Amino acid sequence: MKSMKKVEVVVDSVYLSRALEILEKSGVSGYTVIRDVLGKGERGLMSGDEPTDVFKNSYIFTVCEEKTALRVAEEIKPLLKKVGGLCLLSDVVWIPHR
Repeated sequence: MKSMKKVEVVVDSVYLSRALEILEKSGVSGYTVIRDVLGKGERGLMSGDEPTDVFKNSYIFTVCEEKTALRVAEEIKPLLKKVGGLCLLSDVVWIPHR
């Protein structure tokens, strides 16, 4: 088992590719994306049933070393400040399966 950081990002789907570029540029080697995430926040209800990505959110998560997680948080902050969304960091324990 190994202590790691989990990084979770929720962003408007229109900006998903930009958010993923930031993760990769920050040193993240893998991630999971869940599209059409429903919820309510500062921008109101995101219903996920729109024909375009304009009113849809995407959820990204990854697990990485603390230094990488902190780099992601700093690098993604300007995007989130501009377009909304959130970034969460939490402590997790990774259980390797090999």
